[in-house]
Formats: sequence, C-alpha cells, structure tokens
Amino acid sequence: MIKIMIVDDHPLVIEGLKALIETDKSIEIIGIALNGHQTNQLLKIEKPDVIFLDINLPDCSGIDLCREILLKFPSILIIGISTFNTPSYIQAMLDSGAKGYLLKNTTKDELLKALNTVISHKTYISEEAKSILNTFKTDTAIVLTRREREVLQLIASGKSNTEIAKELFISPATVDTHRTNLLAKFKTNNTALLIKQAVKLGFIIF
Repeated sequence: MIKIMIVDDHPLVIEGLKALIETDKSIEIIGIALNGHQTNQLLKIEKPDVIFLDINLPDCSGIDLCREILLKFPSILIIGISTFNTPSYIQAMLDSGAKGYLLKNTTKDELLKALNTVISHKTYISEEAKSILNTFKTDTAIVLTRREREVLQLIASGKSNTEIAKELFISPATVDTHRTNLLAKFKTNNTALLIKQAVKLGFIIF
C-alpha cells in the first residue's frame, strides 16, 4: 500500500486529486494539509511514502517546504504540483529535492504514472513541464536565494525598502543590498525593468 499525503490549499484541487487517486486500491491517502504549518504537524503523526505538494501555499513557499521536509524525512518522495508552468519554478522545485513535477491539469493516467515512477526512485516531470524546461536556455537561467525571492516579490508589490525590512525583520541596508544584487542578476538598472524581466521569466507571482 502506497501512503499518500496531499498538501494544497484549494479544496477543488484536493477533491480532484482524491478522485483520481482513490480509484487505485493500492494507494491510501493518509493525510491532507492546507498549509505548511498543518503539514509539519501532520508529519509528526503520519509518515507518507509520497507527498503531492503545492508550490504556492498561503503561509510558505512549497519550494522551501519541500527542502524542509526532506531535511527531516529524506526517505519521503515529493511530487510538486502547481499551476505554474514557468521554468524557474519547475527547476527550483526539482533543485529542492522533489522527485516529480505535475501541472494541475494532469490526467489520471499521468498522475498514476508519476506516482509509480517516483516510487521506483526515478524522477517524473510532466510532458508539458519537460517541454518548458527543454526550451529554457541554461545560459539565461537566474538562480535566486530564498531571501532574494522574498524581496523581489515584495518589491513587485510596491513596498519600499523600509517596509520590506520591517516585514522580513532585516535592516533597510540589507534590503538595499538584495535589491542591488537582483538588478545585477536580471541585468537591469531600474526597478521597473527588474519587475518586467522577473514577470517574463516567472519569478513573480501576482
């Protein structure tokens, strides 16, 4: 019996995944969590073989949560599931240790194929996500730290350095350093161009 946990904050997505998974009698759903906090609490009680993990949760990034889970429970297999089909998010999830990546428009056949693939300790990337990664030029890939992603998202929301510093509990000078580094990484010289380029490459979620 393959034990599954679903982590997603959208009831329709949860019900859809359950409907697809529960048709297979060799699979058991042992837990559902709506956010990162519930996930960590549930993992104190249950030990799933596989977690279907949404990349964008209300209280944390699924990318960071994936890394956090695997540090504590390296034997758990994680399949990222998301509406985001941009290369930066797909690659970031895989870099965090996920063994699979599915888009939320997945079919039953693909979902079960992904599950059987990761159980065999191989990596499964949906055909659509794979196509997107294959067309992504590695020489244009931009790697951001977790903090840089947070600062970038807050810059895009229109917050000042002082406001960002207060929200992230860091100094305005540190925020300014992150801003400077972001401008350099995206090869831009002002905030407007930074946001435009970050949206184009899928680093900013609106």
